[in-house]
Amino acid sequence: SGVDLVVIRENTQGLYSGVEHYIDDERTAAESISIITRKGSERIIEYAFNYVKQNKRRRLTLVHKANILKCTSGLFLETGRGLAAKHPDVEFKEMIVDNCAMQLVKNPNQFDVLVTTNLFGDILSDLTSGLIGGLGLTAGANIGKDAAIFEAVHGTAPDIAGKGVSNPTAVMLAGVMLLEHIGERTAADRLVTAVREAISSKEAVTPDLGGSATTRMFTSAVLKRLK
Repeated sequence: SGVDLVVIRENTQGLYSGVEHYIDDERTAAESISIITRKGSERIIEYAFNYVKQNKRRRLTLVHKANILKCTSGLFLETGRGLAAKHPDVEFKEMIVDNCAMQLVKNPNQFDVLVTTNLFGDILSDLTSGLIGGLGLTAGANIGKDAAIFEAVHGTAPDIAGKGVSNPTAVMLAGVMLLEHIGERTAADRLVTAVREAISSKEAVTPDLGGSATTRMFTSAVLKRLK
């Protein structure tokens, strides 16, 4: 309970760069190349430091595997250390990804904002979703220099489309993130408060959270708190 953390994930490089192929015979071997650049690392880590400051957070934890991946993860860690020296007002920590996964399960409240590479961020963001009730409660954003996309982490969920049982919380919280991004913090605060109150009251909880309310019923409960 009381988990409040943010995972900031580099979203263009690493093992998700799409540089992979079979070696001679596809039945015997394949390889994938993880691409990490200093420029890409600086971009995401600098964004993370600024996010901490702009959102009045406390601490930034850089998650890595530099003990084994000495070149790629090592470059990401080295870049983070260099930028940390330029942000002395932000508490900076480093943590190996294995330990981070365990610590998130044992004591998630020790974390505030995490920044990491693509693959690790993909895995840890789903892990943290489980800490708060599942993907139905988790929003995400793809933020670039000139544009941003806000969405529910779970995607389209076609298996329950049209059944009226999906939890719209993630979509609503994506809206909160959008409002914060464009500077409408008062509206964002109103919406997130309404969502939290609707869930905590258990007045209209959807099946994924143990209730029997429909999507429409939960949405009505949120709207009632916005009026």
